[in-house]
Amino acid sequence: MTSERIEDDATGAILFDPASVPQVTGDWFDPAFWRAGERLREQGGGRGGVAIVQTPVGECVLRHYRRGGMVARLLGDRYLWTGRDRTRSFREFRLLANLSERGLPVPGPVASRYVRHGMRYRADLIMRRIADASTLAECLADGRLDSTLAARVGELVARFHREGVWHADLNAHNVLVGDDRLHLIDFDRGEFRAEARGWRESNLERLRRSLLKLGAAERGGRFQEAIWGPLIQAYEKAFGA
Repeated sequence: MTSERIEDDATGAILFDPASVPQVTGDWFDPAFWRAGERLREQGGGRGGVAIVQTPVGECVLRHYRRGGMVARLLGDRYLWTGRDRTRSFREFRLLANLSERGLPVPGPVASRYVRHGMRYRADLIMRRIADASTLAECLADGRLDSTLAARVGELVARFHREGVWHADLNAHNVLVGDDRLHLIDFDRGEFRAEARGWRESNLERLRRSLLKLGAAERGGRFQEAIWGPLIQAYEKAFGA
């Protein structure tokens, strides 16, 4: 079971699991700290600033929260302060911990923090890296997304939905495919919801739109038959099991 420790300072707080890591300092959330020690392996851009870092507890992913869309031009990486327990980083840390304890395939949370600036704050999250995995989007691009893999994805989503887990951004980039196991990642704004067909179907439709946007229907013209049909059939079977 994940335990919690919160270390407060003058500007914010750090939440971490002392059973996994005895102590976490603010340096852990600065890519420059890891780069200086030659322990930053990769750093990417995109909406969320992501770096792969070699920490004392193993290889991890460091993510800086950033807004997307038009609002990013105004607020960038700043969020409205509504209380410590409602910060994006603390909420995602705790959700990941809960999901891990339920045996669901997600990255294990290591630490999170927020830095407050008046009525705004910035946030970061450190998670264990899932090694040797490709995104579903990469599998599609490489021609590896067939009916068998599609069925595995359907079963994966059904596992989370059976637990009442709503993923705020279920898309092909947030499904990781390994040799033996699939994972879901990026649970920012995710939450538990009461059973209802509406939000489950909306989640699935978001995934479908993602695949179509990435060109799934253009690869052989058999998207419904070869990919989406097997995915939904496996989902319905697993959800009803």
